[in-house]
Amino acid sequence: MKIALGLLGWLVVSLAAGWIGSRYIPGEWYASLNKPAWTPPDVIFAPVWTVLYVLMGTAAWLVWWRAGFAGAGVPLGLFFAQLILNGLWSYLFFGLHRIEFAFLEILALWVTILAVTVLFWREDWRAGMLMIPYLAWVGFASCLNFALWQLNV
Repeated sequence: MKIALGLLGWLVVSLAAGWIGSRYIPGEWYASLNKPAWTPPDVIFAPVWTVLYVLMGTAAWLVWWRAGFAGAGVPLGLFFAQLILNGLWSYLFFGLHRIEFAFLEILALWVTILAVTVLFWREDWRAGMLMIPYLAWVGFASCLNFALWQLNV
């Protein structure tokens, strides 16, 4: 029962970060931006992010289950840090419309995700693997953020 409740807790934490970030919606401002041809359609974002939050919550659960907070405090602490950075990006980009600040912030987010991925891998290779799609997506999002910045200065 503890294992199932632990998984549920990590999924809730991860999905809650997504829910907080989703409070800042693209809206008319985003629709009016010049976008590169390789911008995904808007309908792609919600399902992709939902899957990513489930994957990262599962990864954190694997690390927590294997080592606990006492044994994996740094990786799990960085996991929480990247969740905060994740939500902050939405605020900067969609809330404040500061594409340039959002770009700098997403670079910090990507580096933090990379660190979490490496540290998770050391605890449980499956947890590291589960973080790779997130790392790749945020890498892509970083490129898109930069392109949007350059196209809309």
